[in-house]
Amino acid sequence: MKIRFFILGMVAGCILLNSCNDDMGRVGPSIQPSEDTPTIRTDTFMLKASTVLLDSIYAKTATGLLGEIYDPLYGYLKADFICQFYVQDGFTFRQKPVNGKIDSVQFRIFYSNREWIGDSLASMQATVYPVVKPLERNYYTNIDPARYVDFNNPLASKTYSPRDLTVSDSLWSATVASSSYTVYSYNARVEIKLPVSFGQKFYDESMANPASFVNQEAFNAFFPGLHITNTFGSGNILVINDTEIVIYYNYYTERLSTGAIDSAVIAYEVFPVTKEVIQMNRTQSADLDKLLIPNDNYTYIKTPAGVATRFTIPVKEIKEKVGDRRINTFYLELKAMPQDDWKYALSPPAYVLFLPEDSVKTFFEKGKIEDNITAYLGTYYPSSLLYSFTSDGSASPVKTNLANLIRYQLLNDPDKDLNMLVIPVDRSVSSTAGTTESLSNYLKPASLALRKDSLAMQVQVITSVYDE
Repeated sequence: MKIRFFILGMVAGCILLNSCNDDMGRVGPSIQPSEDTPTIRTDTFMLKASTVLLDSIYAKTATGLLGEIYDPLYGYLKADFICQFYVQDGFTFRQKPVNGKIDSVQFRIFYSNREWIGDSLASMQATVYPVVKPLERNYYTNIDPARYVDFNNPLASKTYSPRDLTVSDSLWSATVASSSYTVYSYNARVEIKLPVSFGQKFYDESMANPASFVNQEAFNAFFPGLHITNTFGSGNILVINDTEIVIYYNYYTERLSTGAIDSAVIAYEVFPVTKEVIQMNRTQSADLDKLLIPNDNYTYIKTPAGVATRFTIPVKEIKEKVGDRRINTFYLELKAMPQDDWKYALSPPAYVLFLPEDSVKTFFEKGKIEDNITAYLGTYYPSSLLYSFTSDGSASPVKTNLANLIRYQLLNDPDKDLNMLVIPVDRSVSSTAGTTESLSNYLKPASLALRKDSLAMQVQVITSVYDE
């Protein structure tokens, strides 16, 4: 009996398989009514690509860059920043300094994650200048510090290199236990000693005019901020994750039993840069002209700001060929060239955003994330030398359908070709779901060349129409 059922099943399977092979140009003919059968068509189109100038980016962040580098292909880059400092509402010094005098003041910038680009031993000089005019909430990287800063009266300077040779190898390399990433015991930093009079002004103001510390707005009026910039040397850029002013002083303790003065103790007050205050990052690029010269082989990307790649999708041509057919698939991968092999060559960014050129400004200012309609997140796969708009977490590139992008343009502006920019981004990911929490412009120096040969520019659009 079992053998009979097995033979009947095999016969039925062969009949079904033969019916599926009757017409490979139709989808599902054995399970759909004939009048509902779609016909599939594939059309090939050519994209256009070019390198465009991107002279500034939106950078609302407490992270900063400091330094200067030169790349033989991608040119010169200098980065610095202006910042305000956070104060708690109603701030007062926790103790009374001995004789009302401040002992010392340090301006400290931390690169605790040991992030820098370039030569770790290149000697650099940083100089701190006072901000003398109120900062505006301008978070674009093409700011002019001369509008706010007194360059005639520098506060202090310091020579440094990213690998601080005054710190022993054992201390520099020491780490603490961490399950996910390396955490260093020693917080790498550049410390610049500011004049004692700078800190004394803070204490004297807190005593004579406490209203200057009643809230952040009042504090900013009293102390608008500082500007730190590279004034000598070239070869590296630090990625600053924390910035602060520390005011040190001594105060007397009292014996609990008698109330008599016991000894002098060191105390300090900290004024950090946080997301609640303004930090304006500035980047300056030069020698970009050669990247903007049109060629048939490559386009370029250089961050922060610098240049970006524009892709033009021929929507008008697609409309003419496709007509009323439904767009099912539009696959796109961005094919990259190998990086330069010199020692300090810049690396490609891990993520790029593919979005319409006319929406770049509002996208970042409004804190949007990819929607897979007009904005797509691309992930870099070094072994394949490409960016794939792939599902999150894939170990290898997976083709992703960008058909929504073409459908959107055909619905809203079918007579206009679509200009898309490739913008490097930083991505914050949810620790639980693994999805994007936020996207921001990529601030670290990075670069890459994208192929624009005919093979890289060729795309296929698969459409369908139901037979009547």
